[in-house]
Amino acid sequence: MNGVELFLLGRTLMKIGEEALPEPPGDAGRYAGSTLLVLIVASDIAAHPDTTVGEIAARTGLPQSQVSAAIARLKEAGSVQTAPDPADRRRVLVRQAAEVSERVTQVRATGIEDALAAALGSDDPQRLREVCEALDVLARNLMPTVREPRP
Repeated sequence: MNGVELFLLGRTLMKIGEEALPEPPGDAGRYAGSTLLVLIVASDIAAHPDTTVGEIAARTGLPQSQVSAAIARLKEAGSVQTAPDPADRRRVLVRQAAEVSERVTQVRATGIEDALAAALGSDDPQRLREVCEALDVLARNLMPTVREPRP
């Protein structure tokens, strides 16, 4: 595998991950921005607590309007909290919520098997198990805070 193939594999895995996530409650069409944008913003907030919209936009390369929309979705879901910036009351600081919200619990509990089967074009249990095991190995080795493999 070369760098281009690795990059393309990463994009494919991101798309499968997006497909695996449950839709937000209510009318999904009312939310501006994609799930991908929300995940990018959420991961940036996790890595940089007490951050501002402008700082997130600078780090991610996303427009401030998209960052603000993603934060609104995350706040509505109970995933993040905001507070006035003591250094500049016109700005707000964003951090992960102290408690895990019901929505976060739902998203984390959602399996990838259906989305993976669709991407593979097969629901063969052996093939799904093999790919899931390979993904677990990659996650354990490349992600700092990954959970233990599925049983």
